[in-house]
Amino acid sequence: MLRRKIDSYLLNWKNNPDKKPLIVKGMRQIGKTTSIREFAKNYKCFIEINFYLQPKYKDIFSSYNANEIVKRISLLNPDIEIVEGDTLILFDEIQEYSDALTSFKSFYENKKFDVIASGSLLGIDYQNITSVPVGAKEEIEMTSLDFEEFLWAKGYKDAFINELLEYLINLKPLPKFYLNLLNNLFNEYLIVGGLPEVVYKYCNSNNYNNMLKLQDDICLTYRNDIEKYVVSLDKSRVLFVFDSIIRQLAKDNHKFQYTMLGHGARYNQLYPCVQWIKDAGLISIVYNLKSLQIPLSFNKIDNNYRIYFSDTTLFLNKLDKEDRKNLIANQNYDIFNGAFYENIVCEALTKQGFELYFYKSEDATKELDFVIRVKNNIIPIEVKKYRGRSASLNYILENNDDINFGIKLTRSNINLDGKIITIPYCLSFLLKRFFDHSNIFNNY
Repeated sequence: MLRRKIDSYLLNWKNNPDKKPLIVKGMRQIGKTTSIREFAKNYKCFIEINFYLQPKYKDIFSSYNANEIVKRISLLNPDIEIVEGDTLILFDEIQEYSDALTSFKSFYENKKFDVIASGSLLGIDYQNITSVPVGAKEEIEMTSLDFEEFLWAKGYKDAFINELLEYLINLKPLPKFYLNLLNNLFNEYLIVGGLPEVVYKYCNSNNYNNMLKLQDDICLTYRNDIEKYVVSLDKSRVLFVFDSIIRQLAKDNHKFQYTMLGHGARYNQLYPCVQWIKDAGLISIVYNLKSLQIPLSFNKIDNNYRIYFSDTTLFLNKLDKEDRKNLIANQNYDIFNGAFYENIVCEALTKQGFELYFYKSEDATKELDFVIRVKNNIIPIEVKKYRGRSASLNYILENNDDINFGIKLTRSNINLDGKIITIPYCLSFLLKRFFDHSNIFNNY
């Protein structure tokens, strides 16, 4: 059983006396059901209903009254001993019968049973629900494993991670042994990715045998889901857009360009396909900013963006087999003009809850790989393979009084040089905690 960050979230949810029914969302194969089943051990009674495997349970919702639903569940399962106040009901594969969410209002008012709905974002369409339970539901989006969860899977404890955080907070270089160890572990994570079944298999065998085949099999299910759940859009178009992402990242500027999709391809026609893939949890969209001013969302350019995969597994799966073998064998991560490193950083930051943007000036002479907002501070982030010149970042810091410092993510050690903080990729999962606990905002 892999330790996941959602574990503590679920326990806090259970202990909230005014908890609302919970929806756990996220793309397939990231461990939602497994984590909920493990959490269910905290209850005397656990009822799991899978709408894909057990479609007969759709009939229990002729009424959306919580007591009536539980009564009908017990009639279908007379051996189950339902305990008021100590029963968890899981409605799994909720996208197969999203109308079940209408019952959440009654379950919230009833407060006798804890309820979780789980499903991929694929196919969940609130417009098809009889009555959306506004104010009577809580939602959390689960992701694939981040590097910290990978370290847990490899046996590393919180004490080690807290020690790493202390080095980062104090901007103190890691001991060489630590940096080499973490870089090697990070290299493993880049190849294994964050899909729990793959991580579990790798950690138990400590080799890559059959791992790539498993990754490919899981990625194939994502394509199958697109064919199954896309309803209001042209499925072939959605697949075409999805398959084009790796070619877009292979370009020098990584910008998503509709002209690459064929003559006459237009933003208005194809952006709904992009949005659907994002809602499915498979990608992140990073918009360009017309200016570096708060609020960043007011300055984004709607039709100018880059697309990154939400897990490196998807990136690797889209490579030609020979390219993937070369990347693994030679650790050639600097492919596609740094797009793989950018994808890594995008994934790490997104999993910490940051809203991401990038910046490219109108004359294309100044560029920032990522821009985030922390409280009222704009933080530019540059992605470099190794420590080196940062012309754009230096220029921005010297000519914008509202930006006090910048982050450079590399394979190099922690370092402070004027207004630029260098942080190794392997510590990027700690950035949010660094901003929360360091005095960096008071030092400038």
